[in-house]
Amino acid sequence: MMNSWHDRVQKPKKSRYRWLIYVALVVVYIWAFAGIPYHGIKETAGQISRAILTGIFSPDWDYVYLPDGEDLLRGLLDTLAISILGTVISTIVCVPFAFWAAINMSNSRWVSGSGKMVLSFIRTFPEIVMAILFIKAVGPGSFAGVLALGLHSVGMLGKLFADEVENMEHGPVEALIATGANRMQILWFAVIPQVLPGFLSYTLYRFEINVRSATILGVIGAGGIGTPLIFALSSRNWDRVGIILLGIIVMITIIDMISGAIRKKLV
Repeated sequence: MMNSWHDRVQKPKKSRYRWLIYVALVVVYIWAFAGIPYHGIKETAGQISRAILTGIFSPDWDYVYLPDGEDLLRGLLDTLAISILGTVISTIVCVPFAFWAAINMSNSRWVSGSGKMVLSFIRTFPEIVMAILFIKAVGPGSFAGVLALGLHSVGMLGKLFADEVENMEHGPVEALIATGANRMQILWFAVIPQVLPGFLSYTLYRFEINVRSATILGVIGAGGIGTPLIFALSSRNWDRVGIILLGIIVMITIIDMISGAIRKKLV
């Protein structure tokens, strides 16, 4: 009897909480849409839309490869190189940050807390903001894109790597401690074998994200396929825009398929 009475009391409370959540979501959506300025649709919107669609669905196939000058293949390879270098740099740099931020790798929560704070600070800045800063510092081009992706990815990968270290099994570590192993032996034989598959899986996942980000960074002058894309958009060369977008879609799709297959084998 007591249980049934308790259930009847709890059900109205849960129902009220559910309705409060629904009302809060509706209020948030109304507030968000109310803040979007709307000035109507331009008279030339239909004409421009038809021109864009016509160009995208009739791409400039001659731009795929040009013997003299920039073309689609060179732009895609440049984007791929920026992504690879940025991912490699961030993977190497973020490993010590991950062990610094992992709670089970230090005797004090202040130590791990400071590591987490540093990683949070690094990933606060989006890639595009970092790219603008590096363009001002080192000049426009692929090098600025590599630095922007590499630094931003340190914050993201470092957090994921730290979570992987914190979730590892402590049995092998305790067994090596009982045998009198030193810290380097524990790290090499008990920690790294456990976290390495997760590290590689997260690295591949981050590489997929960096490929997409490198495309955007080229729009602001950080190298890659984004540079000819913004030029084509500015000159309203829609057939060239179409072939560039098609190339980006094909490249990202292939990378996703390969990366997904590798990650399934790792995890």
